[in-house]
Amino acid sequence: MRTFLVSLCALAAMTGTAMAQGQIKPAAGSTEIFWDLTVSVPPGNMDKFKQVVAGLVAASKQEPGTLEYEYAASADGSTVDIVERYVDSDAVVHHVVDNFGAHFAKDFLALVKPTRFVVYGKPSAKAEEVLAGFKPVYMTPFDGFTRE
Repeated sequence: MRTFLVSLCALAAMTGTAMAQGQIKPAAGSTEIFWDLTVSVPPGNMDKFKQVVAGLVAASKQEPGTLEYEYAASADGSTVDIVERYVDSDAVVHHVVDNFGAHFAKDFLALVKPTRFVVYGKPSAKAEEVLAGFKPVYMTPFDGFTRE
């Protein structure tokens, strides 16, 4: 029992140190916004969609507030999951309005159909407003952590 308590205290101390150094932050207190968007890809559209995505990914790499941006396709190519993570709500608004909306939305949405959109974090009212067209489901963190 004593060994367990010593180990538990050491773990708590390491976690507290890591949090203080900015390596681990509580999920519930994070400003980050992230999501998983699932789209269906009609037959014959995947090659064209990949071309649009290539331009969108290249443009998104230039956004300092975009932390993660990943596309993954099902084995048959009929479904794509898109995972995106942003430093905060302002970065979300910038991406959706100034990048995606201004340059890619028309071509993107002509090739795929959004089927599921789950947003994690605590987006601002403005971020919720720009995401509303995708009819998101919002999940609010209440415990956990994020490593940097």
